Amino acid sequence: MISDFALKDETGTVRRLSELLEKGPVVLFFYPIASSGGCTQEACHFRDLAAEFAAVGAQPVGISSDDVAAQATFAGAHSLGYPLLSDPDHAVAKELGAYRAWLPGGLHTRRRTYVIGQDREILAEFGSETQFQAHADKALAALR
Repeated sequence: MISDFALKDETGTVRRLSELLEKGPVVLFFYPIASSGGCTQEACHFRDLAAEFAAVGAQPVGISSDDVAAQATFAGAHSLGYPLLSDPDHAVAKELGAYRAWLPGGLHTRRRTYVIGQDREILAEFGSETQFQAHADKALAALR
């Protein structure tokens, strides 16, 4: 079971996992850096599948170590329509195994996706650093 964390979203609003889960399962996807090429492809694919996530009662939530301002720029530039959480200390990434200390340059967040049930249990997880669109596709498959 994942801890009930609280992080700021792209608007500076504190979001608790338990509150996000009140509406249904959450697809929490970690990405290394807001507005980079691969992360943009991944985030936009989640955005493009919004109706399909809604149809299964789930919502995507992005998370990286970027600050609130960087998350706001990223969300606004691509009209993402779902929360982007700032995990500056990598606390949630470390808990879920989406952290790598060894990578130079500060890109410590691994590209990982977790489907989290309303009871905070992890229903599915997967990762790929290069298959950007696979994260949303696999999350939907797990939810169906």
